Parts: sequence; structure tokens; C-alpha cells
Amino acid sequence: MVTIKYIQLILCSVILILMTQASVFGKQQNLDEQQINQVLDSLHDAASKAQKQRYLALFTQEGVFMGTDDWERWSRPIEFDAYVDKGFKDGEGWTYHPEERHINYSADGNTAWFDEITVSPKWGRFRGTGVLIRQADEWKIAHYALSFLVPNEAWSQVSAISAKAFEDRKVVWQ
Repeated sequence: MVTIKYIQLILCSVILILMTQASVFGKQQNLDEQQINQVLDSLHDAASKAQKQRYLALFTQEGVFMGTDDWERWSRPIEFDAYVDKGFKDGEGWTYHPEERHINYSADGNTAWFDEITVSPKWGRFRGTGVLIRQADEWKIAHYALSFLVPNEAWSQVSAISAKAFEDRKVVWQ
């Protein structure tokens, strides 16, 4: 016959196991977040120092970088590596300082996506968004997109300038 003490013992055991699992998951997520922040901070640091090898090593072999212009889509290893080589050739890269970052994870914990606000001393405020995947216990950037931020109060003026530039290029809106 099952006694109340026996049921309490089973419930306590189940609760202890669940708490242990939650603790392990929380510790792993904290470690992942630290590693992802380190990857993204290294990305910005390597770019500002024009360190091509270190910069590209942070991306997967099939990684994609999306720039701010509509034609700026570079995939690795050919287009993006050539773009970085050209951008870093004079020993100068580009500088973006992250101000805010948010990271989310897939259910299996092997994919993360992020958004960050960065500031360029030369160009202003941007939003970087992207996806990282875990490869052999190491986080790598699979996709990074950079967007220029436009305050709502300036939207109509910026939109008009942008529309004119696309018109001058003969880009047809569908």
C-alpha cells in the first residue's frame, strides 16, 4: 500500500530532478550567451582593427553578410571574403560599438539569433541582426544583416532621398 510519505518522497525526488535540470540548462544558456557575446564583440573588434583572418574566422564557411544597400549580399567564401579583403586592405576597417544586444535560442540550443544596436563614430546608429550556429562546440555567425536606423520623425525625408537614388539607378518598384 502506498503511503503519503512514499508519495511525498517521489514528489520531492521529481522536483529535485527538475530543479537540477533547470539549473544545468540555465548554466548552459549563460555560458552560451557569454560565448555569443564574445563572438559578436570579437567581430566588431576585428573589423575596427582590419584583422581579416580573425574577422572571417567568426563566420561559418557558408556565412552571409547583408549590407545596407539593396545589392549588398555577400556570401562566403568568395564574395564576402573578397569584400572584406578590399575593405581591410589599407589596414583600416570599420568601427561599430554595440550599445544594446538581445539573444534568443532554438529549442535544441544549437541555433541563436540576435539583434543589436551599434554606433559608428563615422556613420551613426545601425541595427545588426543575425543567426549563429553551434559548430563543434563553437558559435559561428551564419548570417549577419546591417540596417541603417531611421528615426520616425525623419522617415519621410529619408524615404524621398532613397526613392530618388533608386530612381536614378533605374530600379523599378513592383
